[in-house]
Amino acid sequence: QVRLVESGGGLVQAGGSLRLSCTASGRTFNNCAVAWFRQAPGKEREFVAAIRWITETTRYQDSVKGRFTISRGIAPNTTYLQMNSLEPEDTTVYYCAADLWGSESPTIYDYEYWGQGTQVTVSS
Repeated sequence: QVRLVESGGGLVQAGGSLRLSCTASGRTFNNCAVAWFRQAPGKEREFVAAIRWITETTRYQDSVKGRFTISRGIAPNTTYLQMNSLEPEDTTVYYCAADLWGSESPTIYDYEYWGQGTQVTVSS
């Protein structure tokens, strides 16, 4: 069983930065993909960014390109989402997801494991 725990959410002013962390336990991540999704109330969960661990290949949603960076951490099984130039439209709950044998897919159904989410609020 894989468990994902997100941290790093909070309240920040527009233009500010936050770094989200996703730490996995239960098995070693080698040939996996880890992604961040977000979901606002009443809306579908949407793809933000993904990374394939073995190659460090990344993919981003167009609206966050140049502002967000997904990366592997030095600590084992840790993935980060560095969010810069935050906008009020980025306010929502962010979820970490893992696909143990996948690539950096933007498709929600490709991910088997999910965290509980962390709230990001950007004030204007």
